[in-house]
Amino acid sequence: MIKAIKTKKEHSILLNRIYELMQLELKANSVEYNELEILSLLVDDYEKKQFPIGLPDPIDAIKFRLEG
Repeated sequence: MIKAIKTKKEHSILLNRIYELMQLELKANSVEYNELEILSLLVDDYEKKQFPIGLPDPIDAIKFRLEG
């Protein structure tokens, strides 16, 4: 059963499953392909909530662009 990720352990388990699925040569719209797509969305949602990335300070952003 696929459900929202609530813990680090669930996150880790789904990352491992995603890795397993990515090792296969999946055909579009196969069961495994759809599972990979859904799991990726769930992991993305969890990571955005657990590890948010804020906007940079405008001055720091300018300095960063000038360095590179």
